Amino acid sequence: MSDLNLNVSTAPHVRTHESTTSIMRHVLVALAPALIAGTYFFGLRSLLIAAVCVASCVGFEYLYEKIMKRPVTIGDLSAAVTGLLLALTLPVTATWWMCVIGSAVAILLAKQLFGGIGDNFLNPALTARAVLLASWPARMSGAAFVSPNFLGSVDSVSSATPLAYGARLAPGGASMLDLFIGKIPGTIGEVCKIAILIGFVYLLVTRVISWHVPVIIVLTTGVFTWLFAGGGIETPVVAMLQGGILFGAVFMATDYSTCPMSALGQVIFAAGIGLLTAVIRCFAGYPEGVTYAILFMNIVTPLLDKYITPRVYGEAKKTKEGEKVA
Repeated sequence: MSDLNLNVSTAPHVRTHESTTSIMRHVLVALAPALIAGTYFFGLRSLLIAAVCVASCVGFEYLYEKIMKRPVTIGDLSAAVTGLLLALTLPVTATWWMCVIGSAVAILLAKQLFGGIGDNFLNPALTARAVLLASWPARMSGAAFVSPNFLGSVDSVSSATPLAYGARLAPGGASMLDLFIGKIPGTIGEVCKIAILIGFVYLLVTRVISWHVPVIIVLTTGVFTWLFAGGGIETPVVAMLQGGILFGAVFMATDYSTCPMSALGQVIFAAGIGLLTAVIRCFAGYPEGVTYAILFMNIVTPLLDKYITPRVYGEAKKTKEGEKVA
């Protein structure tokens, strides 16, 4: 017994080799197919937008932390992930100054002012997109979404998103296959569903995320869209392939900082996003509701964490009189 060494420490006792940097590196790899597909469909300007957003986010984070005399954390790649996420949610017609303004909102307003990574209660990239959408709606939606082709460039005639044409068909009579492979108008990262699913599988294999939140969001959106629209059997499938629902479900809603911690909280969180997306799409004047649905449920997340807390093993129960019993 004298040779037995016991290490006593406080919780948590679970250890992992993963770090913030390695997790963010996995996310960057998972986003690569969407960026490649966006470049293939929309041209090299997609890479330029991505470069400006990433450089701006990293630069703003470095400057803020230097000015505030805080440790510089750009090496953890979280700012780079935010920049790439922002770029993939922008139309290819976005200007460079929109990229810079969006990056400033994401890093300074949504992330650093709340304490940095892990302390923000809103998804930084989606917050920036919402600000840009409210400030310059014409540049962020409608005519800003140009039709891609398979020649690495965009058509000269711009058009609205598939959502603006109803729940059944994409503009120009696009088929289900067009919706799936990305031959439709949209933002850089949302059009090619194959690329998003490749990133989703990669994140599952590397255990960066679990399947529950994305799958519940997408299925809930399809079911409620079918109920609200009263369409045929193809309606929920089209609803799940249109707009940014798949991209938002995989890469935005799974953000650790803005997603509930409990399993039940995550189910409610995901179902709420799907319901709100369907409500906005079917009943609001704005055709795409994923951004606002996720941000709204981000705000609800602290309440879910507060009132849906699993009981800790060994914790005493409270009686009606307020006394604790084993």
